[in-house]
Amino acid sequence: MLKYTIAFLKRGDEILLLNREKPYWMGCWNGVGGKLLPNESPLDCVLREINEETGIKLETIHYKGTVTWNVGSFDGGGMYLYLADLPADFSYSTPTKTDEGILDWKKIDWILDTENQGIANLHYFFPAMLHDNQTYEHRFIYEGDLVKAFTSIPQNLEVCHSNQVPVK
Repeated sequence: MLKYTIAFLKRGDEILLLNREKPYWMGCWNGVGGKLLPNESPLDCVLREINEETGIKLETIHYKGTVTWNVGSFDGGGMYLYLADLPADFSYSTPTKTDEGILDWKKIDWILDTENQGIANLHYFFPAMLHDNQTYEHRFIYEGDLVKAFTSIPQNLEVCHSNQVPVK
């Protein structure tokens, strides 16, 4: 079982991102999420973390696969990947300072811009996460801080698309 979850909240052509104040990815924009508590399911964890980090309460969210990483031959870990589709008129004012960092809505084109140096390595898996109904195991191999290899392997799961019901 993986130790972490990460979620991306999508509103139209924007994603709610967190500029983290703590390692890993300190100073970079990334999704919200965190560490699973003992006996907590990944789904319960991601819903709890979204609420804790944003104040947004979701009843459902789409499971999109996993993101794992190795540093050289060392198994660095992994996280369960989720995507929430919020209504285009969902109201959430940003930028907002939180204990974890700064939350702000960012345009998807900005996130995927190859010149953007202030983003975690999202451009590797974002297109599949946003546009593909298939779930994937996204695997990174790092050498130090550099991505040496990346692969996306389809998972053999049926994806259930249920309606998101955000409750503030």
